[in-house]
Order: sequence, then structure tokens, then C-alpha cells
Amino acid sequence: MVAPSASRLPEILSGFERQIIADWLTILRETPDARLPAAEIESQCEIIVTRLARGAREGNLSDIEGASYAPLRDILADLSRTRALLGFTPTETATFLFSLKQPLFERLRDVPGFEPAALASETMIASQLIDALGLFMMETFQRAREEVIIRQQTEISELSTPVVRLWQGILALPLIGTLDSARTQVVMENLLDSIVRFEADIAIIDITGVPTVDTLVAQHLLKTVAAARLMGADCIISGIRPQIAQTMVHLGVELNVVSKANLSDAFALALRRLGKTVVSVRRPLAAESA
Repeated sequence: MVAPSASRLPEILSGFERQIIADWLTILRETPDARLPAAEIESQCEIIVTRLARGAREGNLSDIEGASYAPLRDILADLSRTRALLGFTPTETATFLFSLKQPLFERLRDVPGFEPAALASETMIASQLIDALGLFMMETFQRAREEVIIRQQTEISELSTPVVRLWQGILALPLIGTLDSARTQVVMENLLDSIVRFEADIAIIDITGVPTVDTLVAQHLLKTVAAARLMGADCIISGIRPQIAQTMVHLGVELNVVSKANLSDAFALALRRLGKTVVSVRRPLAAESA
């Protein structure tokens, strides 16, 4: 088997650079993708082959972690992140780079003087090189996808925990979905920031949209209530449905906070605590006759 240090692959990559790029683009055009312009794909292919040839020529052929391959790694990392943001699948991303194998293999077969054993060895070296670069690309792609998912989860969590100002000094925090530790932290931060911003005295935490309240959810609620109290605001829990009440009694869960069946009752209680009330105003007779 030909050793990587004695391989002619760097020479072939440099000598047939334009032909390899052209053949690669021909393969990619057979399955066009509207998510990326053709000019951008062409530019990506050109720079990848150019950086690959330089890296193979200037450093250790099989060591893609070496300094000579650093520019190529940067290009592949940027390409992976871009494709992750555009919604490409892992298979689509990997296939893009692995399709470079065919043009390389064809150029190896066209080189005169290669014995079958040497050709097989050179083909193996080229395949292992592209495989290593493909694995690096997929690792970067996976990290980028995870970052996108985490960011989306954070944004959804923030959107699903709005703090509403019902009245001067009264806030409402409607909760929808299950409360876990991470979401509780977001809920607590949003509520405390709003208490300071609006100088609120009372915060109504409405759990109508919370499907179940178990011991863990109750603990999260108590943490939020305790944090609000430290900021000088009293809390009222609303939205306690009969099923939730039965579950909490069965589990022996004690919220130790005033609770109401619905948001309107909680709002009325908050107004009374602030010495305010809502009354119906009868329109003047002149307005009625008009």
C-alpha cells in the first residue's frame, strides 16, 4: 500500500484542479437545490478544492487537524452552519462533500503508469481523506443544529411566558404548558423584571394553561412566589381547576399562597387589596335618547 507521504494525490489535486471542480459541479447540477444559488454552490466547490489541494500539498496528507488544513476547516465549518440554518438535512450536507469522491477517483484512473495495486491504494487514501473531512463537517453541522434548537427553545419559552399589566400595580403572568427548571428560571426573570419596571404590588400567576400540577410544578411555583415576595410583590394563583385541586390534595401539595378559580376572581381580589373597585357607569339620559 502506498504510504500517505508517498502518495501522488497532492500532485493530482493541484494538476487537475479545474477539471475536478468542473466534474464536481456537473454531478451537483444533476440534483439542483433551490435553497442555494448556483453561483454560491460553484464558489463553494472552487474554494473547497483549492484549499484541499493546498492543504494536501503543504502538510501531512492524512492529518486534517494540521495547520495546512485550517483554511479548509474554516470553510467547511461556515458551510455547515449555513446549511444548518437553511434547514438542510444531515444527509444532504454530507452528500455534498462526499460527491467529491467521484471526480477524484476518475482523475486517479486517468493518471498513466498506475499499477492496479497503487491505484487501489491511492483511491483508499483519497476516500479516507474525504471521509475525515466529511465527519468534521457533520460534527460542525450537528453543533450548529443544536445551537439553533436551543435558541428556538429559549425564544419559544420567552414568548410563552408574557407578563401583562392589568392595572396600575397589578401584573398577570399566564402560564401555558409544563413548568420545568429551565422554564421556571425564565418565568422568574420575566416576572421580577416586570415587577421592577411597573412597580407592581401584586402579581397574579394564572395556571389555567398548565395541564397538571404535581409536586415538582408546585415547587417551581413556590420558588417564583418567593422571589416575587422578595421584590415586594404579593402573589395570587389563579386557574386552579377541580382536577388540579384534587390532585394537589391527593399528593399533599401545599402552595401556601392565596388561590382563585379563575383570573377574573383573582383580579377582583387584587383590586380590593389595593383599595380599588370596578363599578358600572350608567350613561347619561341625553346619550341614551340620542
